[in-house]
Amino acid sequence: MDYQTYEPHIDLKSLVSCYWTLEVPMQNEPQKQRIVPDGCIEMAFILGDDIKRYTSENKFILQPRAMVLGQTVEPFFIEPTGFVKTFAIRFYPYGFANFVYKPIPNLVNKETPLNQLFEVETVTDLEQKIIKAKNTEERINIIEKFLLDKLNDEKTINAIVKNTVDSLLSTNGKASITSIFKDEPSKRRQLERNFKKQIGLSPKKLGKLIRLQTALKMLLNQQSENLTDIAHNSEYFDQAHFIKDFREFTGINPKEFIAHESFALSALFYK
Repeated sequence: MDYQTYEPHIDLKSLVSCYWTLEVPMQNEPQKQRIVPDGCIEMAFILGDDIKRYTSENKFILQPRAMVLGQTVEPFFIEPTGFVKTFAIRFYPYGFANFVYKPIPNLVNKETPLNQLFEVETVTDLEQKIIKAKNTEERINIIEKFLLDKLNDEKTINAIVKNTVDSLLSTNGKASITSIFKDEPSKRRQLERNFKKQIGLSPKKLGKLIRLQTALKMLLNQQSENLTDIAHNSEYFDQAHFIKDFREFTGINPKEFIAHESFALSALFYK
């Protein structure tokens, strides 16, 4: 697997986490890969062969070739049908809402074709430019022009939502909403209303996702093989609490995670 990440333009750095590319040669016996939620919304262009997204054990759909993957709160399986080549944009949790007028909660747990979020003619033109681009640098220039054109100067990031997300990220998801607003409790209700509208998840759910990422990175980087240590360093109440959250978002126990072949792609992203 060849996975690369790229920095966004300075005018987009507050909204876009990174651009990434993934290339995987065609395999004789492709395997399902389990994708773990990461708290972000992504826009992706499939430039290689189609990719299956399983909706049950044996049923699947083909992912749209130009799509937005909304917030996910449970793992799902994908499987390539041949050569994998993908170009994608990873937005911060509050970032994508600044480019669309569709309700963000409607995007949760599914792929939405771009032509359902933007004008069909605009999407068709964008997709063709991305496909015909000579290299990643050219694709980044194309998508950045598109995003900057869509960004409405009058529509700014909701300060309360952004500050809350920043607090969650800076504490690896450990900060509680009560502690964030300990000096301004009246803002909590306003946050709860605006947060889900702009991000698609509750503050509590996003906090759990971000904290789990800390634990996942420790597992993948082999900083510790002791689950009690990982739970403690990630500031879970105890090991049982850590395992419960881990299973909720990955569908598997921590000890099974490292050696499980279906997590190779997720492991690559988290590293």
